[in-house]
Amino acid sequence: MADNNNNQQLQIELKPEVAEGTYANLAIITHSSCEVITDFIQMMPGMPKAQVKSRIIMAPEHAKRLLFALQDNIQKYEAQFGEIQFQQPQPQQSPEGRTIAPFNIKKGEA
Repeated sequence: MADNNNNQQLQIELKPEVAEGTYANLAIITHSSCEVITDFIQMMPGMPKAQVKSRIIMAPEHAKRLLFALQDNIQKYEAQFGEIQFQQPQPQQSPEGRTIAPFNIKKGEA
């Protein structure tokens, strides 16, 4: 007898407002023992305040799967379009000892 569960496909709905996407040029990642939190932030030139546009919370196991998926996609991208070039920024330490973005930010609020 065949197992019909193997033939089922996951159906994913993509609503139009989500399909448009959200621009982010900074991500801040924090974690606890049971979750990884990623804030996607939009910093605009000349604006004194950056806005968190989206917060994604996931289990560490899912975050690691995301890491591997991103690595795989970057490798495929670079194979097709060439190596992504950027200057390696010098990380800075926050007063709490966390590594922070190399932007000229004096104070952040979320």
